[in-house]
Amino acid sequence: MEILEFIISNFKAGGVFMYAILLVLACGTAIIIERTLTLFIRSRIDARALWKQIEKHIENDKLIEAINLCRGHWAPLARVFTAGLQKAQQGGTTQEVKNGVEEVMLEVLPILEKRIHYLYSLSNVSTLLGLLGTVVGLIRSFTAVSLADPSQKAVLLASGISLALNNTAFGLLVAILLMLSYSVMQSRGSKLGGEMDEYSMKLINLLSARQGKLVNERER
Repeated sequence: MEILEFIISNFKAGGVFMYAILLVLACGTAIIIERTLTLFIRSRIDARALWKQIEKHIENDKLIEAINLCRGHWAPLARVFTAGLQKAQQGGTTQEVKNGVEEVMLEVLPILEKRIHYLYSLSNVSTLLGLLGTVVGLIRSFTAVSLADPSQKAVLLASGISLALNNTAFGLLVAILLMLSYSVMQSRGSKLGGEMDEYSMKLINLLSARQGKLVNERER
């Protein structure tokens, strides 16, 4: 309880800029929650296990089963697999399969990267707001020393310094939180993008080999 009262009193002592930084924190938190749901929950999938099952279905010439397996997942990788498998099921050439995969990748990659860059920008805004509050606090302190009544100088000086330091601390705290979140989200998005690149190439190569095998069988 005492800690909560300490935080509230220091927040109020920071003045109006503390509310601006709090707004930045609220916006950043909303982005973090939304990106966490998308990147860590909805996109979570065991890529290697899914690929092994798809590979087995393709080798057994069961493309429909492979498509139905992928449709059971929302993850971007599963959507990429579905696009390639559907093209192959429709008798498309290797180039058509590749085009279908690349088209879906162009659709899902922006979904993975969506709004992440705002966290970096909000981190900088938080730092700048904290510095602005610090400057205002210092101006208030110097004004108190030069113009205020001697009996009020100590109170006004303490108030100005408190405003300056509280804004600096809160601004940097929020900036650090947002910057760390940005790094985590960026890393996760890059990992998912890398998986799509890797397994989409494996899918194209496997479907190409399957098509070549079918052509050879027909020629016999």
